[in-house]
Amino acid sequence: PPLPRAPGLSSCCCRCCCGGGGGACAMAAAAAGPEPEPESEKTPEEAEEEARKAKAQEEKQKGNAAYKQKDFRAAIAHYEAAIALDASEVSFVTNLAAVRFEMGDYDACIQACDDAVDKGREVRADFKLLARAMTRKGNALVKKGELQAAIQQYQKALTEHRNPDTLKRLNETERALKAQEEKAYVDMDKCAEAKEQGNAFFKQQQFPEAVKAYTEALRRGPPDVNPDAHKLYSNRAACYTKLMSMQEALKDADRCIELAPAFVKGYSRKGTVQFFMKEYDKAMETYQLGLQQDPESQELKDGVRRCIEKINLGNAGMLSEQEQKERQAHAMADPEIQGILADPIMRQVLQDFSEDPAAAQKHMKNPSIMAKIQKLVNAGVVQVR
Repeated sequence: PPLPRAPGLSSCCCRCCCGGGGGACAMAAAAAGPEPEPESEKTPEEAEEEARKAKAQEEKQKGNAAYKQKDFRAAIAHYEAAIALDASEVSFVTNLAAVRFEMGDYDACIQACDDAVDKGREVRADFKLLARAMTRKGNALVKKGELQAAIQQYQKALTEHRNPDTLKRLNETERALKAQEEKAYVDMDKCAEAKEQGNAFFKQQQFPEAVKAYTEALRRGPPDVNPDAHKLYSNRAACYTKLMSMQEALKDADRCIELAPAFVKGYSRKGTVQFFMKEYDKAMETYQLGLQQDPESQELKDGVRRCIEKINLGNAGMLSEQEQKERQAHAMADPEIQGILADPIMRQVLQDFSEDPAAAQKHMKNPSIMAKIQKLVNAGVVQVR
């Protein structure tokens, strides 16, 4: 017969497990842990809300399918139905904005994007969703030609989420706005006025003022609409040279040559800059390129002569120490010179010229090697005694 149950203990089905006292049975019950609480039943309101959200997701999926098939009116109907069922879901509104954008209804797209951002702030939606809505609004503004407003919208989107696509669109729109403003600024009559002002300032040796005037002339008459823009670059290069702003002068001279390769004044400007920079070898090459365009140019011939004189003085050790240092510093910064000196073959050649006259004579028969040697000599890196 079963043992009598001790007060406070549950009954046990077998005598051996309790050992008469019920202690083991109590320990087993404790090890099993607390009994799970029964699941609370959903209220009718909660069940209704869950069903409504599920139905909203179904409408969204139908909208997505219609969007992919470019059935935009059906997509709008489904997205609007989803919003009506669950107004807290921001993605429904951003999807609706996407459809409006594809239909070319940019004002409606912008309104939907604003609604999505407002709703997102209210429900504390993912910042990526907010950024997406802002970017889409920016895209719509671009389509409307409101580039400045679009730039501001892209910038706002990037503060929410730094998306590479948004950053790319921002950069593209900034470039488009700049081009638009530059085009609107073109006025050939004012270009001519600014050029005359620059010429007057140059004659008066007011070179900073001349630079400003020529820059204004280029803005009023850029190369794509002004066939004489190369002359403005040439004139401004001359001003920069007078101001000892050699890098700016070199850029303008290069641009001049690029726009008008047959305009020999561009080569003269560039050669003069290189001469003042103690790059006599480069200056001589520039003058020679100009002589290919106009073999009778006395200005270019004089430039070549000056360069040869300086190169010969350098080889003879007759340049001042300061001038020689500047010349070598410019040469060593030249990537072409660096490449020659880094070439193991040329390093051996230079060593042979110094230590092995017989080997040097063989090297002199190689036109490629001798061209590089001459380059180093003209640059002042190597001296010939």
